[in-house]
Amino acid sequence: MPHDAARLHVTGQARYVDDIPLPQGALHLAFGLSDIAAGRLTSIDLTAVRTAPGVVGAWGAADLGINPDCSPSNHDEPLLSDGTIHYLGQPLFLVAADSHLAARQAVRCAAITTKADTPILTIDDAIAADTRFEDGPRMYGRGDPDAAIDAAAHQVSGRLEMGGQEHFYLEGQAAAAIPQEGGDMLVHSSTQHPTEIQHKVAHALGVPMHAVRVETRRMGGGFGGKESQGNALAIACALVAAQTGRPVKMRYDRDDDMMITGKRHDFRIDYRAGIDDAGRITGIDFTQYARCGWAMDLSLPVADRAMLHADNAYWLPAVRITSHRLRTNTQSATAYRGFGGPQGMLGIERVMDHIAHQLGRDPLEIRRANYYPEAGERNVPASPAAGTTTPYGQEVSDFVLHDLTTQLEQSADYESRRANIANWNAKNTVLKRGLSLTPVKFGISFTLTHLNQAGALVHVYQDGSIAMNHGGTEMGQGLFQKVAQVAASRFGVDVTAVKITATDTAKVPNTSATAASSGSDLNGMAVAAACDTIRSRMAAHLARVRQADPADVCFAGGAVHVGQDVLSFEDAAAECYMARISLSATGFYSTPEITWDRIKGHGRPFYYFAYGAACTEVILDTLTGENRILRTDILHDAGASLNPALDIGQIEGGYVQGAGWLTMEELVWDDKGRLRTHAPSTYKIPAMGDRPRIFNVSLYDAENREDTIYRSKAVGEPPFMLGISALMALSDAVAACGDGSIYPALDAPATPERLLAAIARMQDAAT
Repeated sequence: MPHDAARLHVTGQARYVDDIPLPQGALHLAFGLSDIAAGRLTSIDLTAVRTAPGVVGAWGAADLGINPDCSPSNHDEPLLSDGTIHYLGQPLFLVAADSHLAARQAVRCAAITTKADTPILTIDDAIAADTRFEDGPRMYGRGDPDAAIDAAAHQVSGRLEMGGQEHFYLEGQAAAAIPQEGGDMLVHSSTQHPTEIQHKVAHALGVPMHAVRVETRRMGGGFGGKESQGNALAIACALVAAQTGRPVKMRYDRDDDMMITGKRHDFRIDYRAGIDDAGRITGIDFTQYARCGWAMDLSLPVADRAMLHADNAYWLPAVRITSHRLRTNTQSATAYRGFGGPQGMLGIERVMDHIAHQLGRDPLEIRRANYYPEAGERNVPASPAAGTTTPYGQEVSDFVLHDLTTQLEQSADYESRRANIANWNAKNTVLKRGLSLTPVKFGISFTLTHLNQAGALVHVYQDGSIAMNHGGTEMGQGLFQKVAQVAASRFGVDVTAVKITATDTAKVPNTSATAASSGSDLNGMAVAAACDTIRSRMAAHLARVRQADPADVCFAGGAVHVGQDVLSFEDAAAECYMARISLSATGFYSTPEITWDRIKGHGRPFYYFAYGAACTEVILDTLTGENRILRTDILHDAGASLNPALDIGQIEGGYVQGAGWLTMEELVWDDKGRLRTHAPSTYKIPAMGDRPRIFNVSLYDAENREDTIYRSKAVGEPPFMLGISALMALSDAVAACGDGSIYPALDAPATPERLLAAIARMQDAAT
């Protein structure tokens, strides 16, 4: 089934926040931004701003009365600078005008003086200054990795640098606030977390949460960038609306959006590993450094998840994972698809590649040798030393990658293609090809345990039509369609009978963010619970009237079967309505069996794991660094897929976005802390021409072992990490430029410049 709003998207009829008609007299907001990365705001004169054409008001922090907090975690993000400047692009003041353009033009009229300090911009700067968000590094692990590494037959060590990533949602950050009677406030926000917007706006206005209603119909993309970054816009709109009594809207220009908002965390990973003659890791030590930016935001759980995915698909008998969460004078890094998992996973995949190079073995052989045992084969482990628990103590009881990898290896013709590529590279000095097959094991659940809950509200009307509301948000991923399918299946009707309504905090309270790949898992189960309550009421009444057993009442094919009677669902609903049977219900779901102590680094943070593997072939021009993805084959585990068309679309998009992060998307700050890649002209995401020329995507045929909605599996984030295979394939192509004496040690993103530098290192070593 297609996306429920696909036709609206392509015809331009889909309504986003900036499309919502506002009442007459609406105001538009813009922030005035800092042009230094660290220092003090010594004076601010907004006189010229207030007299600029179209301006209704301007506010610095002192003018607000209170300076509301925008942070999702640490109460360290004032709406406007409190005098200290933390990054270049930080909001210093706020302007309201009668048009978006007038507000943007007016901010340039401010008279601002600042005193600049030396900014802390890089990981090295932060290490030297010891600026961090926790007293010291966090550490997870088991065994004695140092002893295991020292005693091993072989050792590898190295450093991997990986850049951040701009979310580049097509719809930028946007919010609107409309004052209501009695001091209430209606907020429209392009957000993945309506309840957080509600909470932060209520706090800023000094009112209870019930006085603030937040509605989100859809976003034009989110990818984690709208989990917390929309707080500032919604708060600003609500404050000005409350002060002026007028509707207020704010949207960031693309340049402002990129200058103000957080991105994916940059990481550095140092590693040291011991390996036996079979290529199995006997001990490993990771040190992860995360550049978190100026405020805490979601950096602690992001860095935690990077630690939790440092094993990926591999049994690590003796392991230490040390994580440093570093404070810098850059945008506050935030949630991004995978939420730290990709960074942690890339570290172990680099290690596997390095081991294979050092031992002169096929990288896939090394990966297989280190896999966890296959599920159901506890007495036949993957290797004599293989165990079944992660470094944080969770049992891996659903591992399917042995079979999945074998299937992909065969369908992708991996073995013969490796031989063909070796022959090609031996004959061609300019164009080199590379091939890599990498796996994914990604944990599904929020690591902050209380977020693993969802609510829903379902109405059946007397004509048999159904209205459904839940706490999940739609950002293009197809969540609404999947959950509508769940509702339709519970009542045995066509999905066209189900109306999907906008996410609304007045209908479903206390919602979690649509994040952690949990949207369908949580909201699907909550909607199912609500539908089952209504269905049970209907069945009990219909059976009682016909002297039948309620257990024998069947809802299927748009009809209700009660003994010998068959009613249309519409007639059944009407009959229940006339009999005063309640046809409305709430539903609730909380994920079972998860326990997690983040301080000890032990427990079961994930309900289950999603798996997948990708085989990528690339070609590299050694004279220019230009490269192309020639072919990608993916086999991904979505359990019993709720909607294969939507899931395959998510897999395709996730892979391309992951490959973009690792090959071409580069964030560059200068030595003053100014983001130089702040627009589409300087920051490049993958376009149609960057997709694999041959792109084969299939779903692995196996239902979820855990009791999820119809035994499906989450598919939002796991496919992103399939893009790691593109970087490893480029590394394979670079290795073909040398004589095998040194490892390519390719950092990310593997831009043409980095590729040329790596090729030069290989060629220098060979001569």
